[in-house]
Amino acid sequence: MNKDLIAIFEYLEREKGIKRELVVQAIKEAVIAAAEKSLHNSGNVNVYIDEKTGDLDVFVEKTIVSQVNDPNTEISLNDAKELAAESQLGQRIELSVNPSFFGRIAAKTARQLITQRIKGAERDVIYEEFRHRLHEIVSGKIKRFARGRTMIVDLGKVEAILFDRNYPITEKYQVGDRVQALLWEVRDTDIGGAEVILTRSHPEFVAALFQQEVPELEDGLVTIEKTVREAGYRTKIAVASHDPKVDPVGTCVGVRGTRIKNIIREIHNEKIDVIPYSEDPIQLLHNALEPIEVKRLKSTDEGITLIINDEDYPTVIGKKGQNARLLSRLIEKEITIQKISDYQKLVTVQMAELGDSNDPDLDAPLHLEGMSSLIVESLKSAGYDTLRKILQAKPIDLMAAVPGLNYLDLSDKIFEQRGTSWPKT
Repeated sequence: MNKDLIAIFEYLEREKGIKRELVVQAIKEAVIAAAEKSLHNSGNVNVYIDEKTGDLDVFVEKTIVSQVNDPNTEISLNDAKELAAESQLGQRIELSVNPSFFGRIAAKTARQLITQRIKGAERDVIYEEFRHRLHEIVSGKIKRFARGRTMIVDLGKVEAILFDRNYPITEKYQVGDRVQALLWEVRDTDIGGAEVILTRSHPEFVAALFQQEVPELEDGLVTIEKTVREAGYRTKIAVASHDPKVDPVGTCVGVRGTRIKNIIREIHNEKIDVIPYSEDPIQLLHNALEPIEVKRLKSTDEGITLIINDEDYPTVIGKKGQNARLLSRLIEKEITIQKISDYQKLVTVQMAELGDSNDPDLDAPLHLEGMSSLIVESLKSAGYDTLRKILQAKPIDLMAAVPGLNYLDLSDKIFEQRGTSWPKT
């Protein structure tokens, strides 16, 4: 019994999922190639391998002739009769060959061919097992580290790769730790095999965790419409309900936050904002900013400008601008965020500049389209009966003269009347 071959068969079957007959066929092909190279094309080479015992026999076929002209392919009748008494001219006879007689080059060729065939079979196993599980969460044990923080994760029959770029820098692991990740890709390698690529940093990983944790997502009552993420720091996930009785945000968060807490724990306390989805990007932005009040908003093809209270500015911007970047990705538009104090200064300066212009229309009797007639009459009664007088006045004086006047609303109407809906930044 060839214990080494049996051990190889069992290992590849158990650990790699490669069927024994595929391994046997690979070894046969390799031994035939080695024999033909070593025996100088000495006719047909046959290899027999017993799958149960691992015994391997190699035979070369030669033709029985009366006179040998080519010893590589022919054998004399007398020599043949010594091996088999019933031999006759013209018959073909199999001669046993000891594989240990193969040359070093032939043996190297055999090893290369076996390795190639095994890798091909292993690739097929990987594709068969994992190609239908793309974008699912899998779990494995960290086997070792390669090239810095890149991890090799044992998934059972195969080893997967979790590149350092595919998991947050804030996460720390050790060999032997169990890790969950999204099965992102199965791809061919340069040496003929296949490799499984995992990720924990992609936004889909968080979405998949919600799919695991929230039955309503699996049932289709609630759907995840959009997910944006800065891995390790913050995720924003927009959800919608297809049942008016089901609150999508409350469903995903769970009673007392039980569902979302499990997800936050898995992603190492990364912040998660669950937002009601809207197809209108402006409404979606308002939903994402809730409960922060937007004082002014201007939307153009180039992007959106937000004016917010000074105390809300750090929250909206976020650490190192992360929240602002996520908001932009969520609505797929560039967002400029400005403090209301800065905006008010800008408005005041531009109102004053406009008041110093030589436009004679500014001295015409006051008329403000879209402005409350009560406010307009109050301005006139206070002596501000032309646009120029309003533009040259200090905001504090105007608001003192006309109780209830909103200076920014007034400036909006003036800018609109002058042909622009927003002061130039």
